[in-house]
Amino acid sequence: MSDCAVLLLPGWQDSGPGHWQSVWESQLGCVRVQQHDWMRPLRGDWIARLEEVVQATPAQVVMCAHSLGCQLVAAWAALSGSVGKVKGALLVAPGDPLRQPLNEILPSWREPVMQKLPFPSTLVASTDDPYCSFERAGVFASAWGSAFLSLGAYGHINAQSGLGAWPQGQELLSALREL
Repeated sequence: MSDCAVLLLPGWQDSGPGHWQSVWESQLGCVRVQQHDWMRPLRGDWIARLEEVVQATPAQVVMCAHSLGCQLVAAWAALSGSVGKVKGALLVAPGDPLRQPLNEILPSWREPVMQKLPFPSTLVASTDDPYCSFERAGVFASAWGSAFLSLGAYGHINAQSGLGAWPQGQELLSALREL
């Protein structure tokens, strides 16, 4: 596997112990980007924190985002001067900040960035995600220039989805690392 760092970008409320991101952190040595406030995520704060981590990482990075973390990747990429350090991004179950009740809970995210990412990306969506319809996930994939994959009916592709170490996701991650 390529010599690059994998940055885990959890969404709102972080990813708990049974979440595939947490499994990857403990088993694969991926690095979780710790945000200052998981419960009240402010877009500017999250972008600044991601920029700090990317700049402090000596190697190239692959971003592995879940839920609001996907929106973070798009927002960060639109503003950052460090996008050249990113080999690719795995975007999983993007939360839709315009969907109820997220638009009330996450006011600073109400205007999602809808421009092509300057690096390769793959977006994986569920057909029954309560936080983002499959159709809306396709809209995000198209806007971001991402390859779009359906996982089937796996809810929000989180701990409750029962994926464990999620081998299929690891294969997608490996493909991005090898670019």
